[in-house]
Amino acid sequence: MTNQMQTKILILAALSASLAVPAIAQYHTFTEFDAPGAGTESSPVCISAFLGFLGCGTTPLAINDAGVVVGVYSDSKIAMHGFLRTTDGQFTSFDAPGAGLAPGQGTAAYAINERGMIAGAFQDSSNVYHGFVRFQDGSFETIDVPEEGTIPQQGTLVTNINSEGVIAGSYIDANGVNHGFVRSRREFASFDPPESVFTYPCEETCLGPDGSVVGFFVDGANTTHGFLRTPDGKITVIDAPGAGRDTPNQLGTVAASINALGTIAGYYVDSQNIAHGFLRRPDGFIETWDVPPPPATIFQPPAGPNLGTAAFSVNTDGAIAGDYWDAGNTAHGFVRAPDGTFTICNAPNAASGSSQGTRPSTNNLGGSLTGWYIDARNVNHGFVWQP
Repeated sequence: MTNQMQTKILILAALSASLAVPAIAQYHTFTEFDAPGAGTESSPVCISAFLGFLGCGTTPLAINDAGVVVGVYSDSKIAMHGFLRTTDGQFTSFDAPGAGLAPGQGTAAYAINERGMIAGAFQDSSNVYHGFVRFQDGSFETIDVPEEGTIPQQGTLVTNINSEGVIAGSYIDANGVNHGFVRSRREFASFDPPESVFTYPCEETCLGPDGSVVGFFVDGANTTHGFLRTPDGKITVIDAPGAGRDTPNQLGTVAASINALGTIAGYYVDSQNIAHGFLRRPDGFIETWDVPPPPATIFQPPAGPNLGTAAFSVNTDGAIAGDYWDAGNTAHGFVRAPDGTFTICNAPNAASGSSQGTRPSTNNLGGSLTGWYIDARNVNHGFVWQP
């Protein structure tokens, strides 16, 4: 495994670490669910599938403003499948044409736009990645960036789609190096920030309506930085105050979401390896914050103090969703309102052991939140949380 890939996996694991709690959550509704046919056993194969951050069971990754959820689930043979869940709880399972069905192979749906177009990736029977767009009528278009590599663990991953049908993601070239790309009007534009040796546009909510893309890159010193790429190709490096900008092997800054107004949310890791949330305004000003320590009595209290804050999604109103990990290494979800107040969202059936808990993924304009929780057997289950 390359140092860059190890760094990405560490980032995606840290991208799992985040916030705490003031507001009481009993006025909100949790709906827990599993995709039909989802497996009930954990396996290391799931954890390494699709570059290593999914897991076994049902893993919702995105929700659009209509409340439709998409994601991925593993079956009893540990093959991965995409799914769509409507607001009335109806499921559609799908496999991209050409997707392999061996353990760890298959299809993952990463994003859905307001027109119902789904963007994702699949791994074929030779373990090569390909992107796809699934249209409302169930038809597919396969996406391959011309510069992609064609041997196992190389290829194209589509992870974002906006309301105009523009797509973005990453591709792995013949040397095993990750690069970013955007495709608009069927024309590809690949890109890398200056000094990048590993470029990764993040998943689900990292492509704005105007075609702006956010994510992170790793430089030659193995330090991570966020980036913003505007439609004209201009790239701005994002380093949150307090992040290890010039420190070798420092996880640094991850830009994790952009909304229609150009507001960016994400997190950074300080010199003590503690994560903190940030919000970057369209004028470039960066506000950093942490979930406050929990009060003495709250709804479903976390097991210990807040050990870090990570933001994963910001909606058009400026509400931010993410998670934090407590002293027992248990994850807890949160929503940060535009006025800076926090609400904790812990799934009722989430386990409280190490590497378990509640993992929000995406929030929509109406304030609904989707994600997954991890049970005592380390299996994922989906949820929708509604205000």
